[in-house]
Amino acid sequence: MPGLDPARSFIPLTIAVLTVSDTRALAEDRSGEVLVQRLENAGHRLGDRAVVADDVAAIQAKVKAWIADPAIDVVITTGGTGFTGRDVTPEAVEPLFEKRMDGFSAVFHRISFDKIGTSTIQSRATGGVAGATYIFVLPGSPGACKDAWDGILEAQLDYRHKPCNFVEIMPRLDEHLRRGAAG
Repeated sequence: MPGLDPARSFIPLTIAVLTVSDTRALAEDRSGEVLVQRLENAGHRLGDRAVVADDVAAIQAKVKAWIADPAIDVVITTGGTGFTGRDVTPEAVEPLFEKRMDGFSAVFHRISFDKIGTSTIQSRATGGVAGATYIFVLPGSPGACKDAWDGILEAQLDYRHKPCNFVEIMPRLDEHLRRGAAG
C-alpha cells in the first residue's frame, strides 16, 4: 500500500527551479513561486532559481550547469511545453536525458485530465535523468505546477514514500558512468 514509512527519516534534496518565458521576470513568476513554496514546505532546499527566455541554447546552458553541479539533485523547469513556435523546452532538455522517464508524462497527463479534460494533450510535460540529476519539464501554469508537485513529485522526492521513490535510487543513478570509467 502506498504511503509514508515512519521508520524512515526524511532526506532533504536540493532542487533548482527554472522558468522558461519571454514575458516574465522573477518578480512575476507565479509558477516558479508555486514550486519554490511547495518544495520548501516539504522540507527540501532551493538550490537555485532562474528565468530564461524561450531559447534552446539558453535553456540548455542553465540546465547543463545544474546537472554539472554536484549540489543539485533535481531540476524542475516550468514553461515552454506547448505547441507554439516559441515553446522549445522539451527540444532543449530531452537531448540532455541519459534516460527518459515516460511514466512521469503519463501520470502527469492522467492527473491533468481529471482537472482540465482533453486540454492536457496541449502539454509536452516530460521527465528524465542526466548526470545523476532528476529533471522534470512542466507546463507554465501555476495549476500544472501544483498538479505535478502534489500528485507526483512530493511523494517521489520523499525517501519515506513506499513502495518506492526516486530518493532511494539516487546513489545508483550514475552506475553506468562509473562502470564506463572503470572499464
